[in-house]
Amino acid sequence: MTDTADLNTVLGKAVTILRAFRPDDHVVTLADLVQRTGLHKATVHRLSGELVANRLLERAEGGYRLSGGLFELGMLASLERSLLEVAMPFLQDLYERTHETVHLGLREGHDVVYVAKIGGHRQARVPSRTGGRMPLHCTAIGKALLAHADADLRRAVLTGPLERRTPHTVVAPGMLRRQLQRVTETGVAFEREESAVGLVCVAAPVLGRQDEPLAAISVAGPTSRFRPEAQATAVRAAAAALGSTLIRRDFLR
Repeated sequence: MTDTADLNTVLGKAVTILRAFRPDDHVVTLADLVQRTGLHKATVHRLSGELVANRLLERAEGGYRLSGGLFELGMLASLERSLLEVAMPFLQDLYERTHETVHLGLREGHDVVYVAKIGGHRQARVPSRTGGRMPLHCTAIGKALLAHADADLRRAVLTGPLERRTPHTVVAPGMLRRQLQRVTETGVAFEREESAVGLVCVAAPVLGRQDEPLAAISVAGPTSRFRPEAQATAVRAAAAALGSTLIRRDFLR
């Protein structure tokens, strides 16, 4: 099987459009899709519309982005599905304790990918979505993963451009480095309006047998009522319990 789709078929052209998205893309314009795929503009526009209709792409301001529908398809045969089956009872219990938005996330490159999200009607509007991604450096769940990642990855993030998502995003490498050190000392990470104004969050890593980060759990809420420090113990306990369960089951062995 090759990595090149057959551009003589409609399916091949659609796959080419999907593969044109890169890990660091948030929104890709129609013009960029045309340039990356080499397809005619009318073809890209038409097929992108069909991909949107089938929940494989989403329309966004200025262009398109990958949809959670792709994540759902991947879940059918992916390792993450097994992780979710084990993790959901812990996430549900944490939601019952906090009544705020609970996330489970995995690292992919320099981003966190949200693989589960639990929240009710009273929860704050958060920018995350199942299958969506955010930069590691501006989210609590991302910091929890990054703090326990290997030195090469931490160095790459700290020396690379740190995107400013809000006026509160930490973009100074020295400050972020100190925050990551604090995460390793306390077992929890915090976000204070760094990915979205009005949102605060606390997260803890789910560690494997060698203390490698398998995933991370977070609880997020609005600044008007949520005090992340008050939930740090509960989040840390949930992450530790999930990690112990995964180790006992030799998950990701």
